[in-house]
Amino acid sequence: MDKNQATGLFLISALLLAYLFFFAPKAPKDKPAAKPTTTAAAKSATSAPVAPLDSATAARTLGTFAVAAQGTAQQVQLQNENLTVTFSTKGGRVEAVRLNKYKTFFGQPFDLIDSQSAQLDTRFRTTDGRTVKLSDLYFQPTGGAQPVTEGEQKGQRLTFAADVAGGRIEQVYTLLDNSFQLAYNLHFTGLNNVLAQEPLTFTFTDRVRQTEQDRKQNRNHSTINHYLASGDRGELVEASEKPEEVKIAEPLKWAAHKHDFFVAGIIAENQFGNGQFNSVITDEDPTFIKTLTSTLTIPAADVEQGKANFRFYFGPNSFNILKDVAPEFDRNVYLGWGFFRWINRFIVIPVFHFLEQFISSYGIIIALLVLLIKLVTWPLTYKTYVSQARMKVLKPELDQIKEKFGDDQAKVQSETMKLYSSMGVSPLSGCVPTLLTLPILFAMFSFFPNSIELRQEHFLWAKDLSSYDVFIKLPFNLKWYGDHVSMFTLMMTASTLLMTWQSNQLNTAMQGPMKFYSYLMPIIFLFVLNSYAAGLTWYYFVSNVITFGQQFITRRFVDDTKLRAQLEANKIKNKDKKPSGFQARLAEAMKAAQEREAEAKKPGQSRPKGNK
Repeated sequence: MDKNQATGLFLISALLLAYLFFFAPKAPKDKPAAKPTTTAAAKSATSAPVAPLDSATAARTLGTFAVAAQGTAQQVQLQNENLTVTFSTKGGRVEAVRLNKYKTFFGQPFDLIDSQSAQLDTRFRTTDGRTVKLSDLYFQPTGGAQPVTEGEQKGQRLTFAADVAGGRIEQVYTLLDNSFQLAYNLHFTGLNNVLAQEPLTFTFTDRVRQTEQDRKQNRNHSTINHYLASGDRGELVEASEKPEEVKIAEPLKWAAHKHDFFVAGIIAENQFGNGQFNSVITDEDPTFIKTLTSTLTIPAADVEQGKANFRFYFGPNSFNILKDVAPEFDRNVYLGWGFFRWINRFIVIPVFHFLEQFISSYGIIIALLVLLIKLVTWPLTYKTYVSQARMKVLKPELDQIKEKFGDDQAKVQSETMKLYSSMGVSPLSGCVPTLLTLPILFAMFSFFPNSIELRQEHFLWAKDLSSYDVFIKLPFNLKWYGDHVSMFTLMMTASTLLMTWQSNQLNTAMQGPMKFYSYLMPIIFLFVLNSYAAGLTWYYFVSNVITFGQQFITRRFVDDTKLRAQLEANKIKNKDKKPSGFQARLAEAMKAAQEREAEAKKPGQSRPKGNK
């Protein structure tokens, strides 16, 4: 590896660090994390019934709707193999959602929302200027959960009704078997004279619980995404330490609260009028990490005509599931930006899921994924090694140039380029293959921390491949490193340093600062990646091991004597040939630099004084 290749390697590493700094989520400063309280404790703390409004207060506040303000809150459930949805008759609304097939990192049942952490409510205005919330009213579940069939799918339907102001409010929920979606219809009948002709307001306040090992990642990956009827997408800044707010003054199709690996979202079959989204970091209670609030307007005409149809999605943040929920809903799975997302979507994910069909260990799946990628990119790796071998063969000539021109670096570079041109060697031939593999490198940084397939998957000593592995828990916290030792990161760093040493042994042209930088970058990554997903650092360790094997095999096919003969033949062939393309432009630039340097070394001449 010569100076040009070393510079290229340094720039690639710098690009990677820049990517991690600017595009990877930045962790806000946290208070020490505490183990979340159990779900049972949370429910017991809020199980006390809320006293209804007294008749006088209800009449003053709700007017003709006060008749439904008296009652006792009861709980009713709809359940399938994926979800247990609990409703409250006070408001006829969703009170809690449990994901039956998942648990938190701490081994507790996974309640995506519950009465302590979330509140869903709808309010509307009356013609006499009052504001009424559905949570002010008591609804009756008419007949309990009823079986229903839609097409070939079976499920259950639950209807809540309240007779008020000479009319009726109905809320109908439908949960089909083996689904993560809850259909919802809101219908006002006979209330045209008392309902103000202005949009209703749906509000979803969501205090996100810590459910994963890494509190910072759990927080930084929690946000609100939304999709406009025009086809544009938007989101709140995930890792902001300041309160975030976005106001949308045009119709929307859906909004989703993303909880790292899970989503609670609402999709309009028609559309919402407009929306507002807020995010605030929560530090008062260590159980919660962030508060998300979505406020969406529902056209009054839709409610009156029975067209206010929606679907709630409560489930995993899995690309293969979300892509069938609604347009662009799969964007809740962050797979990187631009070209990197396409690599993950059309290459990494399909290969990953194909291997899942035959192999149960995700650590082995990752190793096989590395092997497949290495086999596909082997021609590029081979070209890089051949380029390094050519530089090694040219070492005697390069040493002669350095000895002849000493400290005149401009002349050294100029003569070096002439040598490369005459021998048919490109100084970038070793860097370009590495640059071509860079998109895969960046894609993996997005895939592993956001892949729910790796969540809570054990491998060797790692308890969760989507989070960092804890081989040793430190009794203190080191800045830039953390409070734990990730063995996969240590293995990756050690193997990278070994590769670097081996490369420098083969390429003795690597000297001075560039040699120092080649060893510095792996040390930097030791700190940067200590808290990254174990699946990612395991991936890079396996990648290094396979690269060692590739280099061993490649050496058996690269003969220095034959390479030397080929370069000598190129020298004869290019004897009278002028440089072209990049080499010509580079030679011209070096020549200009030499002329400027020579001009600067000339003794200065005194300027003649002008006549006064």
